[in-house]
Amino acid sequence: MDQRTKELAAIAASVAGHCQPCLRHHLAKAREIGVPEEDIESAIKLAKVISENGDLRMMEFAAVLMKEVPGEDKNLIGLKGA
Repeated sequence: MDQRTKELAAIAASVAGHCQPCLRHHLAKAREIGVPEEDIESAIKLAKVISENGDLRMMEFAAVLMKEVPGEDKNLIGLKGA
């Protein structure tokens, strides 16, 4: 994977992961190596979609858990102790 692609992926991951120091670092690095602003903006928009979808799925999961009987472990994600 080339450096441009790595930095764009890192920008998207930083935004989706809400890591401000990471975004600052990877944005500066992307600009330093000449990644066009429109490509950076596209990576940020992609991260927004990923983050919003993840947030929506988590809210749906939380709603399911709230309907369960307290103390009853249905182990919804298939991992013991998780």
